[in-house]
Amino acid sequence: MNPRAARDSARPSSAAAGGSGAPQASLPAPPRAVDLPPAHTALICVALPGLVISTDQGQLTGRGLEGFYRAGRRMLSRCQVRVAGREPLAVQARMLAADRARFVGTLRASADGGPDPDVVVERTRHADGTERITLRSAATRTLRLPVEVALGTDFAELSSVAAGRAGPELPASVHDSGLRWSCAAGHSAVTADPPPTDALASAGLLRWEFELPPGGTRSVELRVRPDGAGAGRAVGRGATSPFAEARAAGDDSRVQALLHSCVEDLRALLVRDPGHPSDTHLAAGAPWRCGLAPAEALAAARMTLPLGTRLAAGTLRTLARTQLAGPRSGLIPGPRRDAGPHLPPGCTATEATLLFPALLAEARRWGLAAQEVEELLPTAERCLEWLRTAVGDSTYLPDSYPGGPLRCETQAHAHRAALLGADLLDAHGRPGGAGLRQWAQALRTAFREDFWFEDRGGGRPAAARAPDGRLVPHLGASTAHLLDTGLLGAGATAPGLLDKVQTEQLARLLGGPAMDSGWGLRSLGVKEAAYNPFGHRAGAVRVQESAVAVAGLAAAGYEKEASSLLHGVLAAAETFGHRLPEMYAGEQRAQGSAPLPHPAACRPAATAAAAGVLLLTSLAGIRPDAPAGTVTLRPVRSAPLGEIGLTGLRIGGAPFSVRVSRLGLAMVEEAAEGLQLGV
Repeated sequence: MNPRAARDSARPSSAAAGGSGAPQASLPAPPRAVDLPPAHTALICVALPGLVISTDQGQLTGRGLEGFYRAGRRMLSRCQVRVAGREPLAVQARMLAADRARFVGTLRASADGGPDPDVVVERTRHADGTERITLRSAATRTLRLPVEVALGTDFAELSSVAAGRAGPELPASVHDSGLRWSCAAGHSAVTADPPPTDALASAGLLRWEFELPPGGTRSVELRVRPDGAGAGRAVGRGATSPFAEARAAGDDSRVQALLHSCVEDLRALLVRDPGHPSDTHLAAGAPWRCGLAPAEALAAARMTLPLGTRLAAGTLRTLARTQLAGPRSGLIPGPRRDAGPHLPPGCTATEATLLFPALLAEARRWGLAAQEVEELLPTAERCLEWLRTAVGDSTYLPDSYPGGPLRCETQAHAHRAALLGADLLDAHGRPGGAGLRQWAQALRTAFREDFWFEDRGGGRPAAARAPDGRLVPHLGASTAHLLDTGLLGAGATAPGLLDKVQTEQLARLLGGPAMDSGWGLRSLGVKEAAYNPFGHRAGAVRVQESAVAVAGLAAAGYEKEASSLLHGVLAAAETFGHRLPEMYAGEQRAQGSAPLPHPAACRPAATAAAAGVLLLTSLAGIRPDAPAGTVTLRPVRSAPLGEIGLTGLRIGGAPFSVRVSRLGLAMVEEAAEGLQLGV
C-alpha cells in the first residue's frame, strides 16, 4: 500500500485562484475537505502485513474502517455474531497485545433465568487473520444454542476505505468449510473450525447448533486468508525479531509497561523488503501509513539501537538499494512533508540522506559487525558526497528546491552527519573526514551568528532563514534537533551548533510554559501566530520530538527541563494505555485532565514507539564504543523516576543491563566479557 495514500487522500488540496478581475462565477469551487474516519478510539491490532481494526462493540459491521486487512487490502469487512437470534451485549473490549484484542459480551439464554446473563461470548481477534469465538455457559441446565456468523467483504484498499470510496460487498460462494469471495483484484476466504452445520452463500452466513452443559464451553475459530492460503508469519515474532527482550523496572511502575508496549508495537510494525526478505525495516504506523517512510524508518532505527543493531542493518540495506544515481547521485528519495503554517513543505529525502551515515556510524558504536559496516560504507560515502555537492561553496545546506528557506533542523542534521560521517571514514581509513570536520566548524561559527534571533526574552534560534536573509523566528519543536549531537568515539558527543549561552537559553525556552504542555513538547509555541493545539506541525505534541528534547537536554546537563518533559510524556502514555500515538493535542495539562487524541494520528507509530525506548535509555546515558571495547555511562543525576533498571539491552550483540540508583549513580549489572567501563 502507498505509505501516505490513506492519510493524504483525505487531505484537502489547495484551491486554484482565478486571474485578476475574473468574474466570481468562473472561479472553480473549492475542493470539499474529507475527514478521515475516526480511528483514535479504535482497537487496532497490528502484525504487518496483517491489520485488524475494531470498535469497542466487537462486531465488525462493515462501516468505517472496521475489518481484517492484509497488505493494505480489506479481506473481511463484516463479521457479526448472533447467538439464539440475538447479538451479545458488549461489556468489555481491550487490547491483549499489539497484535490481538479481546471482546466480551453477554446474553440471557434461559427464559426462566431472571435478569442475570447466563452465557458469555468471548472473541479473541488476531492481526494474523484469526478470530476465536468462545461461548461459556453459566446456566443451571443444558442449553441448545443456534450460532450464526454473518460475513462479508468489499476487498477495498485501505486508502479507498478512508476516503469513503469502498465498493459494495462482493457475492460469496461456499468453499472449504467456509465462504470465498472473488473479484478482479484477488480473492479472500474464511474457513471455520469446526466446520459449520450450514453455509448460506447468498446471505454470507455460517451456522452451528451447539449444546452447552452447565459450565460448559464451545469454540469456533475463523481464519481469514487471501486466496485461501496460509497467513505467513509476522516479521516481529519469535526468532525473526531483531529486538532484544529488553525490560525495565524501578520505583516508577510506568516504565515497565511503557517499554513493554513500545517493543511490542515496534515488532508489530516490522516489514520485510519484498526483494530481500532477510532485511527488515519499520513501517511508519497504522492504520494510515503501513509502508516505508525512509526518514522515519532511519530515525526509529537510530532510537532503538539499545535493543540491538539488526534493525539498523536491515533498514540501511533496504534504503541503500533506493539511493539515486545520476544528477542527484547519493540522495535517498523520500516524500515531501508538511512543515506547518510558517514554512513550505520540506523534503524528507534530505533528512534520510543525512540520517544514513549518522545511523551507520552510531550502529558501529553499538556493535554492528565490521563486515556489515564495510558493506554499507560506500552508500554512506555517497550520502556524504551528496552533502558536499549540495552545500557547494556555501556554508549552509539549502532546501531541496531553488529559492527555498534554510531550515534550522536541516543544518542540525547536516552538522551531525558531517561529524559522525568523518568519524566513520577515519575509522575505516577512508579519505574525506578532515574536509567534513572543517565544514562543520565553519557551519557552527556561522550558525551561531546567522540563525540567532534577538528579542527581549534573551533570543531564540530561528526556525529558518529566508533566501533574502530574513529570519523566520517562530519557536517550534524543530529546535530540539539542535540538542541532538550524536555519538562519537570513546563515548563522547559531538559539539553542538549552539554555544553554551545559546544552549542554556534554548533549554529555558523548551522547558517554559509556551513549549512544555505538561504532556510533552509542543510542535509550536502557544504564543506564536497560527498556533493550533491539533496542528501536527503547529502545536500538537509529537512524541519523537519530545524524546529528542529530553535526551538532548539531559545530555547537555539541563535535567530540570528534561525531567518535566519526561514526566509529561509518561503521564500521557499512561492515559493511552502505554501505547503512544505519533502525536496528540498540545492543550495545557490541568488537574484531572487527559491529553486529547489527534484524530489523524497513527497508533501504533514507529517513531513514537522508538521514542519510548529513547526516553528510558537516556536516563542511563549509555555511550558505547564496541570497537574499542568500552562503554561510558552518563546518567541523569537527579534520577527523575527514582531507581530504574534496564535489562536485556545489547552492546556488541551481547546482553547489557544497567541500573541507576535513586542518587543518580549508574552501575553495569551485565555486559559482554571484556567490555570495559570508560571514564
